[in-house]
Amino acid sequence: MPRSDRIRLQLAEAIARDARHAGFELGGPQLVVRDRMLQLGAELVGRRAAPPRSLYVWGKAGRGKSWLLDAFFRALPVEQKRRVHFHGFFEALHRRIHEHRTRPDAVNRAVDGLVGGARVLCFDEFHVHDPADAALLARLLRRLFDSGVVLLASSNYAPSALLPDPMWHHLFEPGIELITRNMDVLELAGETDYRTAAGGAETGFAGGAWLAAGDEADLPDGPFRRPGATEARTLAVGSRDFAVSAVRGSELWISFGQLCQAPTSRAEYLAWARRFSRWFITDVPGFADVGREARQRFIGVLDILCDADIQVFLFSDLDRQAFCDSAADGRPDAFRMVSRLRLLREPARR
Repeated sequence: MPRSDRIRLQLAEAIARDARHAGFELGGPQLVVRDRMLQLGAELVGRRAAPPRSLYVWGKAGRGKSWLLDAFFRALPVEQKRRVHFHGFFEALHRRIHEHRTRPDAVNRAVDGLVGGARVLCFDEFHVHDPADAALLARLLRRLFDSGVVLLASSNYAPSALLPDPMWHHLFEPGIELITRNMDVLELAGETDYRTAAGGAETGFAGGAWLAAGDEADLPDGPFRRPGATEARTLAVGSRDFAVSAVRGSELWISFGQLCQAPTSRAEYLAWARRFSRWFITDVPGFADVGREARQRFIGVLDILCDADIQVFLFSDLDRQAFCDSAADGRPDAFRMVSRLRLLREPARR
């Protein structure tokens, strides 16, 4: 059997084992994406004069993009590989650029330091909504492709739909051109949201819960003792201080207002995700009842908590469906937030 066919078979078997362990079988659209990944794996392992084309997989939330990317990444017999998430990578990139700020090639130095000699970079949840990130992201892509790094990215957006705000979309057109020139673009189609169909887990993000009024007593984890005023604390991240409701060992209690209506950022969310393994977010209002920035912060913190597989309990006067209905306003990435929230437990209504 040719070596390339043997690599494809080994990768396919490893991905199938992971799927069986997770309790499902790959469907038609997922198999199309898997087959393209098998081709990429064979090209990466084989001897080539130039690196193979990178791959950009996009589709609706919950269709299995991240799962396939992770399964392929685990099985790929290449040592020089790295898997990153958008929020964590960009936070680290800004920090590295600051470290090299006196150098004219600060961005390239920062990118090279983060990639660390990897031949393959798996970039999960690729997106851009902030116009300030557009030029930096384009420079990141250019450096990766110029360096011969093979990029495997998953996204909820087709390349042409990145930075969707029509006022700012033109700022990322150079980045879109880099993607379409250097990457094969493949949609993972399908109407099933597998997060909705999945059964609840006992640990990690999916072991958390959405708790409306009166729900706490119906959970094996609860009822929870809410913090009193004397438990209020201040957490420092760098030179900034942030008010939270309580810190109980590895548990963080924080209100929606403290978390999303204060001027917080992904730097704080990532720092707290590293420190606290269980989060309690109280007083979650209707999504339509808060401002644009608070909505985007809530989407961002759920991205980070889900990616870090941190258990989170959300307290609201609304049940989960009513909250999700309030999010149906076209806010960028609200659909991904709704898909993530469906992973959480919710006590049965009486």
